[in-house]
Amino acid sequence: MSKDIKELFKEGSQLENREVMPKGHADRFFNKLEEAIPEEKTSSFSWFSIAATIVLFIALGFGTYNYIQPKTIVEGEAVVDVSTTISTKSLGDISPGLKKVEDYYIANINLELSKVQITPENKELFDGYVNRLEILNEEYKKLSLELNNHGPNEQTVNALISNLKLRLKLMYRLKEQLKKINTITTNQV
Repeated sequence: MSKDIKELFKEGSQLENREVMPKGHADRFFNKLEEAIPEEKTSSFSWFSIAATIVLFIALGFGTYNYIQPKTIVEGEAVVDVSTTISTKSLGDISPGLKKVEDYYIANINLELSKVQITPENKELFDGYVNRLEILNEEYKKLSLELNNHGPNEQTVNALISNLKLRLKLMYRLKEQLKKINTITTNQV
């Protein structure tokens, strides 16, 4: 009953193909196939791609508009134009010597801030110092506005330098406090 597959192929190739397909059969088959499953013609510009392009242009336009438009901040009764605070003078704009002083303090403040390792035990202490630094930074911005509005004078320059010194002292004090906390926790363990 079972035959080897090689023998079946040999017998099949020896048999004549007695069935002949009628003329035009292949054409009729392809026509019926085309009617049942038509070939979809896709256009390179579908409605979806057009809508996506429009949304993209609207988003870019809105983003550009918000980026370029000067913003105003309301502080109490006065309205402050942020575009004027962006181009404020700093100590570095007054003289090269003051620029060195300002760069020194800002670099050291940022360096000390980057050295701080926050843990769950010291997070609250760190947040308190960061809040104080933010308050001093806002005061520095106000002093810079005063420097722009009234011109450079000795009191404003000294206040700006004192602000930078105080921020650096806060960072050193934070570092000392964190060392104390670390020694206390290591002694308890």
